Amino acid sequence: MSLDTTRAEPHPHEARQRLEHARRSRLAQLEALKETGQTADDHLLSEQRTAMERALKEIEEAFARVEDGTYGTCLGCAKPIPAERLEILPYTRFCVACQRRAT
Repeated sequence: MSLDTTRAEPHPHEARQRLEHARRSRLAQLEALKETGQTADDHLLSEQRTAMERALKEIEEAFARVEDGTYGTCLGCAKPIPAERLEILPYTRFCVACQRRAT
């Protein structure tokens, strides 16, 4: 099934639940990185930490979109982001097509 199929807009409560789960997961991953005992000079550890911090920032931005009513709308084309994509990546800002163009 294509990730660009369109279903009903996400319910704000469901969106918040998915975002909370994503935030808890990233925070746990960051904590696990701290507990590895590796030095701050470790390049891979630094890259992983940066990726987790970036994801947490995107999650916080998604919470703001839920609050202002724009959650689930692609920032590239202004069309609804398919519910299936939001289930997989609840903090995404783009539909698949716009994400491909952005990268």
